Order: sequence, then structure tokens, then C-alpha cells
Amino acid sequence: MNQEDVCDVTIVGGGPTGCFALFYAGVRDMKAKLIEALPQLGGQLTALYPEKYIFDMPGFPKVLGRDLSKSMEEQALQWGATVCVSEKATDLTRLDDIWQITTDKGQHFTKCIVLCSGVGAFAPRRLGIEEVERLEGDVVYYSMPPRAVVKGKNVVIVGGGDSAVEWAVELSQGMASSVTLVHRRDSFRAHEDNVHRLEISPARVLLSHEVKGLCDHSKALHCIIAYHNRTMKETLLPCDVLLLGLGFVADVGLLKKWGLELESNDVKVDTFMATNLPGVFAAGDIVTYPGKTKLIAAGTAEAAVAINSAKVYVDPKARKAAVHSSEDPRFLGGKP
Repeated sequence: MNQEDVCDVTIVGGGPTGCFALFYAGVRDMKAKLIEALPQLGGQLTALYPEKYIFDMPGFPKVLGRDLSKSMEEQALQWGATVCVSEKATDLTRLDDIWQITTDKGQHFTKCIVLCSGVGAFAPRRLGIEEVERLEGDVVYYSMPPRAVVKGKNVVIVGGGDSAVEWAVELSQGMASSVTLVHRRDSFRAHEDNVHRLEISPARVLLSHEVKGLCDHSKALHCIIAYHNRTMKETLLPCDVLLLGLGFVADVGLLKKWGLELESNDVKVDTFMATNLPGVFAAGDIVTYPGKTKLIAAGTAEAAVAINSAKVYVDPKARKAAVHSSEDPRFLGGKP
């Protein structure tokens, strides 16, 4: 191992929290690297919700997931840090006072780590209906597809969370020809404001209903069969595009393997975003502590705390917090 190959901090995860951590590492003059398993930065914003509007990010009354991701990526990369995409971290090994991160493509050496890997490796929950799964990526989607796919089409959405409800509201506003939301329970898990917007939208809502199968098994989807899960009465729904908003299953097996202290599959951190492992910090949806709130805005704040803590860990003489950007000479003139 060449000492020149050792970074001050390596960020694992390239979602919004990871991108802001990379930006802030540059503010703190740290030699930084970011490792992301997906082919692009942005995490769930780009992989799952590129066409979904985000309403709770400071400074944006509303912003598309892909646009927010693009801006955060631009902010993150301005310092010229090393970014490794399509590379999944698999092992974590302590070598004296250095951490070795092994990935499916090689090894990385770093003085400290900031974990920003969201909910871990995730996969969509499926209906378990073979003929539906065969149409994935064609007419069956687990995230909002490009608008051209749904424009003027009959869309059926399955799910009761915020994503499913927001899709139904958005697509029923003149985008799709018809929108039907199918939910297996008699009430929604979505935020009450989203439910209210759904109630006054043109979308058709079928509560206590589940999808039984397709009307036919051809590649061109025409309709699906839904049934009331108490009366078992079946209903045929015209359907050109099927959106499944059933949530995702997280795989946190690696975190346990690395020896991190977990609580309900989340990494426990203190007020400095420090984990139980020396030099390993964490931020974003992956962490838990009293009062934790899972919002992008909260994750970015945690990223700044984690990077400040990492800076002091690497250089105990460093100040605990960076100066404000309005006072930083690198930002005078509007850019670093």
C-alpha cells in the first residue's frame, strides 16, 4: 500500500447524503473518494424516483428527483474528488490506523469512512405473479417511468404509501387517460396531505383490493384482474401500464458483517455521527439516534456533521467546523 493511495475520507454511497458529504469534504480540504454501487450518482432519486417531485428540500418549492440529483452531483464534483461508480463495497478491514475497503473491483485505503448508503442494497417488493414479473421494464414499473410511457394511457397503480398516492395524483392531472389506484388495506399509509390531494383528484381508488393477475398473458397489456379481499368480488381494470409502489426490501447484511452496531437494521450513531467502529461515521437514512428524521434535508445536515467529525479524527488540531461559505474566500465571486 502506497501512502499516496490513502484518502483522508472515503464516502460509501452516492445518494443525496453521500453527494453532500463529498462536497463538504472538499470544503474541509480533505482528500476524498466516493464509492457507489449503482452506475450513476443520485441513489434512489435517479434509480427509483427521477420523475417524482420532491417538496421538502429547502430552497425548492418542488423539484423533480432527477433535477435535484443533477444539482447535487454538480455541487459534489466541483472539488475534483475521485468517484467510483458501479462498484459495490463488500468487506471492511482494519489495518493498524487505516481502513481497507474491498469492493467487487479492487481495494481502497482510507483514514476514515462516512457511510451514506441509504437503506442498503434494495430491491422492489413484487406481487409474486409470474406473468406480471415477465413484463417488468416493458409495461410494468416499480418507479415512475418517462412521461411518454404513460401519456394518454390507462394506468393502474398498486400501493398505499406516499409514492403510489403521489403517482396517482400526478398522472390523473391530464397526463394519463385514466388512473386507478389499488390498495389492499382500507386506509392509506401516505401522509394525510397526499391522501387529501388524492381524494380531490380524478383518480379512481379501490381500497381493500388486490391484483389477481392479467386478463391475458400477451406482451401488450390490456387489463388486469383485481379482487376485493373480503368479498372476493373481481373487477376488470383497463390497464396499459402497471406501476407497483409496494416499497423496497433492504439488505443490511454487510453492515452486520462489518461489525457495526445496529438497531432495527439502522446503524447507531452518536451526536458526532460516529459509529461504534473507530474512524467510521454514518449519515442519512442508514443511521438511527433519538429524534432521527428520515428526510433528504436531515441527511445533508448529518453529512456535514459527519465530515466535520471525520476532519477532526484525521487531524485533531483542525477546527471542529468549517467557516460559512459566505466567509470562505474560495466562494467569493460566486464559485470556489
